[in-house]
Amino acid sequence: MRIIAKKTLVAFYMMHPGAKTALEEWYEKTENAEWENFSHVRDQFNSADLVGNKRIVFNIKGNDYRLVTIVLFKAKMVFIRFVGTHDEYAKIKDIKNI
Repeated sequence: MRIIAKKTLVAFYMMHPGAKTALEEWYEKTENAEWENFSHVRDQFNSADLVGNKRIVFNIKGNDYRLVTIVLFKAKMVFIRFVGTHDEYAKIKDIKNI
């Protein structure tokens, strides 16, 4: 999968060093993935949730952090829409339009 944009992850883990290893692992697994549908995502990340409007939420580092993406399966692209702490995620009012 092609991931847009890694710099979002790097900027986040520069501010939250405890997230670095988990986010780098997510990035590597996702970059090497060949997902065709959400079921394939769940095979690799069993805590991933489909929240609507092509958004998938990943729990990072035992749910300390959340990563919201848009996944376009046919185009093999993943767009990072949000990365933050669990508390920051909880404040999002409309996850389907982030």
